[in-house]
Amino acid sequence: MKKSKFLLVLLAFTADFLVQSPARVFAGPAEDVQAAMQLLKSKAATLGAPIVNGDEAVAGKIVPAIHFGTTKMNNNFVLVDEVQKEAGGTATIFVKSGDEFVRVATNVKKDDGSRAIGTILDPKGKAIAAIAKGESYFGEADILGKPYVTGYEPIRDASSNVIGIYYVGYLKN
Repeated sequence: MKKSKFLLVLLAFTADFLVQSPARVFAGPAEDVQAAMQLLKSKAATLGAPIVNGDEAVAGKIVPAIHFGTTKMNNNFVLVDEVQKEAGGTATIFVKSGDEFVRVATNVKKDDGSRAIGTILDPKGKAIAAIAKGESYFGEADILGKPYVTGYEPIRDASSNVIGIYYVGYLKN
């Protein structure tokens, strides 16, 4: 009897710990990517409608400045870090700059540990092919040489033009 009580307490403790510690780094099921994407999009929507207004340097590269309402996203990590804190994984806001999509707010890290701002979405990847057609992409992607389970969705302005990309992802284990 004591053994089963102990196992029950241990199980309850483990379940509570898992609920209290959602900030996973490694890939969860596709539902985790979907939930993180919804979180990123809903938090962005509370700031206001997406719009490009002006230009700004990001990691030494001049790119369009993407805003949600009056909140500029370029070099602003509050939104992506909130999503990471609540859902784990990584989050990014890309802005469309010519034919490229540039990371302007991200918690994806380069090998040196710095944020990967100013880097571009892989021009040969499956994600950019889907975004170019105005579609979302959910699946595996190589990000700066590492495998992730990801989601990419277009950010559209009031005229339905694609002005950026929402991204979330979890490092594959």
